[in-house]
Amino acid sequence: MGLISLTKRHTKVTSSKNPNDTVSEDTMSYEATTISTTTLDTSEETEKESKEVGSKSEKAHKVPKHKISRKKKITASKKFIFIIGAIAGIFTAWYFAKDQDMLLPSDYLNDSILEFFDDMKDKFPYSGVFDDMKGFFPYSILQEAQDDKHDKGTESFATGYSLREEGLKAKFPVIMLPGVISTGLESWGLEGTPECPSENHFRKRLWGSWYMLKVMLLDKNCWLKHMLLDPETGLDPENFKIRAAQGLDAADFFMTGYWLWNKIIENLAAINYDTNTMTTAGYDWRLTYLDQEVRDKFFSKLKFQIEERRIATGEKTVLIGHSMGSQIGFFFLKWVEASGYGNGGPHWVNDNIESFVDVSGSMLGTPKALTGLLSGEMKDTVQLNAAAVYGLEKFFSRKERADMLRNWGGIASMLPKGGDAIWGDMESAPDDLVGQNTSFGNFIKFKDPKSEFSSRNLTISDSLEFLYSQTPEWFQKRVKKNYSSGLALTRKEVERNNADPSKWVNPVEAALPNAPDMKIYCLYGVGIETERSYFYRDENIDVGGINVTIAMGDSDAVTLGQGDGTVSLISHTMCHRWKDPNSKFNPGGIPIKVVEMLDEPGKFDIRGGAKTAEHVDILGRSELNELILRIASGRGDEIEEKIVSNINDWVWNIDLGTN
Repeated sequence: MGLISLTKRHTKVTSSKNPNDTVSEDTMSYEATTISTTTLDTSEETEKESKEVGSKSEKAHKVPKHKISRKKKITASKKFIFIIGAIAGIFTAWYFAKDQDMLLPSDYLNDSILEFFDDMKDKFPYSGVFDDMKGFFPYSILQEAQDDKHDKGTESFATGYSLREEGLKAKFPVIMLPGVISTGLESWGLEGTPECPSENHFRKRLWGSWYMLKVMLLDKNCWLKHMLLDPETGLDPENFKIRAAQGLDAADFFMTGYWLWNKIIENLAAINYDTNTMTTAGYDWRLTYLDQEVRDKFFSKLKFQIEERRIATGEKTVLIGHSMGSQIGFFFLKWVEASGYGNGGPHWVNDNIESFVDVSGSMLGTPKALTGLLSGEMKDTVQLNAAAVYGLEKFFSRKERADMLRNWGGIASMLPKGGDAIWGDMESAPDDLVGQNTSFGNFIKFKDPKSEFSSRNLTISDSLEFLYSQTPEWFQKRVKKNYSSGLALTRKEVERNNADPSKWVNPVEAALPNAPDMKIYCLYGVGIETERSYFYRDENIDVGGINVTIAMGDSDAVTLGQGDGTVSLISHTMCHRWKDPNSKFNPGGIPIKVVEMLDEPGKFDIRGGAKTAEHVDILGRSELNELILRIASGRGDEIEEKIVSNINDWVWNIDLGTN
């Protein structure tokens, strides 16, 4: 999932020969996708301190220090300890990354963090710790990092400047489609409820900012009321309104200092791109794809943007998607031409899209999407130590995480697609590793079955049905109405699916547009162990609120395969199989180029450095930036394919039916 993670990759592929094996114990959590903000335990005291979260006018009410025993308060407050630990962890990461160009201009950065510390101090007026931290971090560490940055001159734009010297310059308009959770979300409501008013949050980012962190810490329930959708309609709940940030600011940084698309924006600017020729199409990733059009007219606006740039520049557009953004892009290519939807007609894509660039796309889904929806868990939460697991469960339990992910209809778009033909059966999977005892196709395994829920092991197809059996009816209806996870085995099926929008997110059920003049580039990372299958165990629903959970404490709980740390290598299958002669999935014979990038992280760079291939950090990789600039400047023909994984050993053996 376009997922943000500050954790790095570890662990080995595990197994156990019997397909009916399973495991025991318990682990996991919401992914560090949210930069681990959900791992900050504030206990239930948080809910009592929420009302003043947002407005600076409320900062004046401070408790006189002489009336409070500081020692007693500090040692008595678990919330305080967890907050201090969380902040220390964040700034420790920042300290070691200070030379890696993670920081914005110091004034902007200091303002954001100083405001955060001031708000925290208002909640803990008896402690001078926040004053000390405020003084130390922003002005010493952050200013030191800024000074280092000035010493390095124009490092941020290095790739762009280098290519400009080669003669590269802006040519095709560029539109960027961020991944899941990458687009910032702002509150536009003014009502709310008496216990959770919205006015104080007006136009503030409740997703993708330090402000989000503050509100989550101080009033989790109020934050959830703003962020959750109506479970029946899948749209805005009564009295609350969240909207996606727009323009280049929508996804350049996740939080102040943690870049996403900023490196690419900087390097495009270095070859003369500006706001007239590049933009970010921010979208509300919580919504199903069809609901993005129903509520926000997202796809209509995207169509008009592309047409407007064609008029203004005389050029077609380069569409770049990252992670779930690639799925959004694929869906758009189907939607825009379909009668009754985009109504662009059969030639619109060929006439308006120069290239579709799939960067680390989750085109066939990700295993972690399934486990997140099933039990609110994934590898990042399993690898936490016991204390962190306890804190996370107290602050944001597995059931709460699962309920939240189910509520956000966009998450289910990343469920694995193609069924057992792609992901494997009990006996084998295309991407099984040499020497592996248990196939990846044995997707959910139970070692110690104790109930009907753990009575048998499950393939991907079985796991999807099991997920539906464990979720509310409204979730099942929404997923089945909006998405499909099957495989079209004949050309007739594929052609029939052109009229079914539930198939348009699945590239093994829907074909590419008939656009022979368009080009497709698949650019993705490899060489990082990536979760591929799981061991589960029974859970007491009266205790945890769920029937099954990943087997915490077991070293085999998560079985790892190949990928970029988030998206499995097998999810890129269609980047290769679109090249099949006379492919039913590529009727126009669109030329495809694939470039794999091996992970070679820098030892002292928290973001991996110029050669990282990690799912999110790859956006800052020099090679990726160079490839994107060549495509945008009309020099894509100079790009040579590069395969560094073993995908060619097995991808051509996957049975996709007849062409």
